[in-house]
Amino acid sequence: MYTGLIQTVGRVAGVETSADGARIRIETAGWDHCPSPGDSISVSGCCLTVVGEPERAGESMVMAFDAIPETLARTTLGGLAVGDRVNIESCCTPETLLGGHVVQGHIEGVGEVSAVRTEPGYEIEIRPPVELMPCITPKGSIAIDGISLTVASVDVAGGTFSVALIPTTLSETTMGALRVGDRVNLETDILARTLVHWVRNYAGRD
Repeated sequence: MYTGLIQTVGRVAGVETSADGARIRIETAGWDHCPSPGDSISVSGCCLTVVGEPERAGESMVMAFDAIPETLARTTLGGLAVGDRVNIESCCTPETLLGGHVVQGHIEGVGEVSAVRTEPGYEIEIRPPVELMPCITPKGSIAIDGISLTVASVDVAGGTFSVALIPTTLSETTMGALRVGDRVNLETDILARTLVHWVRNYAGRD
């Protein structure tokens, strides 16, 4: 489980594909966390497991992760290339401050940036898969590429939602580089998701 507060931004150091999926190597610099083999790390919102001992050289560290074909197909990880930037967060513990919201690292779908507005404030509009729209609530929480954000507005008829971004989020995560047409990993709030599921499948039953 994660909080959606990004701890560092890494870069893809290598991608090796096979019939079993892909091994993705991520390099970080100056991150004070020291993951061990088997630890869970959020990579742009996807919960992945560290494979083997990370390679360390000074302040630089390279972690390896295995992604199965389903993960590659259902998230943006399948399109990663060497040099791409990714958001990194280690899993939270009982002592971790919940500064964002409960993020599981289970990507529900990939959305597309439909607009970027910089005035009067910085706002990004996203078009999610249609089945996710009922779970996206104005002023509710959503994880975009692993970042805990507040939904600023929802255009139900247009099938989009918007988030407003502060300068820190723009500079300390990958959000500041997003442009129209870019794809992002989405995870809706677990409380909204559970309620929608219950209403759709069980409401009105004896």
